[in-house]
Amino acid sequence: MKLEGVKVIDLSMFLPGPHFTMMMADHGADVIRVEPLGGEPSRELGWKQDGQSVWFRNTHRGKRSLRLNLKDPRGKALLLKLVAEADVFVEGFRPGVMARLGLDYETLKTHAPQLIYCSLSAFGQTGRYRDKPAHNVAMEALLGTVSFNLGHDGKPAMPGIPAADMCGSLTAFAGVLMALLRQRTTGQGDYLDIAMHDALLAWTANYQGPIFAARQAHQVKLERNWGGAAFYNAYETRDAQWLVMGGSELHFCANVLNKAGRPDLIDLCREPPGLAQQPVADFLREFFAARTLEDALAWLGDVDCCYAPVRTLLEGTLDPNTRERGMLLSDGDGRDHLGIPIKYSEEPGRVDFRVPALGEHSEAIARAAGLDDTLIAEMIRDGVL
Repeated sequence: MKLEGVKVIDLSMFLPGPHFTMMMADHGADVIRVEPLGGEPSRELGWKQDGQSVWFRNTHRGKRSLRLNLKDPRGKALLLKLVAEADVFVEGFRPGVMARLGLDYETLKTHAPQLIYCSLSAFGQTGRYRDKPAHNVAMEALLGTVSFNLGHDGKPAMPGIPAADMCGSLTAFAGVLMALLRQRTTGQGDYLDIAMHDALLAWTANYQGPIFAARQAHQVKLERNWGGAAFYNAYETRDAQWLVMGGSELHFCANVLNKAGRPDLIDLCREPPGLAQQPVADFLREFFAARTLEDALAWLGDVDCCYAPVRTLLEGTLDPNTRERGMLLSDGDGRDHLGIPIKYSEEPGRVDFRVPALGEHSEAIARAAGLDDTLIAEMIRDGVL
């Protein structure tokens, strides 16, 4: 597999860091998950199946678990032994924590100049917000993306997807892979300061028009991305279901309006999103309100246009296409797992369904690092390992 031979030490928690290091494990990396004595918090969060957190299963498969007290000199010494042989080191603490532990990049690179050290945090290691604690919704609110989620009452809704967390995960993943490419040429590591807030801002490239061009805030309800375009909006059907029209290119609009017997509305779809397209939106609202969702989908079935029913995540996940794409897998005990989204034709990733118990590999990892059985027994007795 692509990352076979790459050694990763992961101290991050919750979602962003564990998610991207799991993707590395899916493609062959040896990922040692260093957990505090109390364990990774997501082991106990959310729904469980067979006594195991689904969240933890979806972010930790294929890794090895090392339960370690880093405040004890013996625990820190073991970590330094592992770092000396590692390629990648990932941490997700607030700025300053790793320096206080003596595990910051400047310290570790003296032991391992090849080390790629990734700090993944809310606001990064510099700037006025560096010490501000935040989870996804606070980062989205501060950046301004929550303001896009306006309901029919004009009030913002909570984000449906942890966008800051996940684009932070993917940005870190890309950054680490680029650094690995360079490391293979030069033998030298690097330091990555990845802020989830930065990553989310970078994902707003197609939204920056009024800001860059006129220093003007978005008029959300009048703009294409949030319902200002008649053919980029959600419509309620007669049975209180919802349907999304999701493509406002003129030929898609024309295909629908011609079949509906309203070619007179096509030219309005050439107009900018907003009030000029309101007659088209009013027509579509009445059109779909007169039909059940099933009838509306049947009517659209032979029309070349972008549309979809508004489903629950349950329905979307269990769609037959999900298994056809290898994105819903089952292990030998019938438990479901998410698949691998990066699909290579050569050396494809492989899911290791095994999820480590807390500290399951501690003794083996310590022994492989050169610790003798007497020291290992002492560290277990003293609550270090």
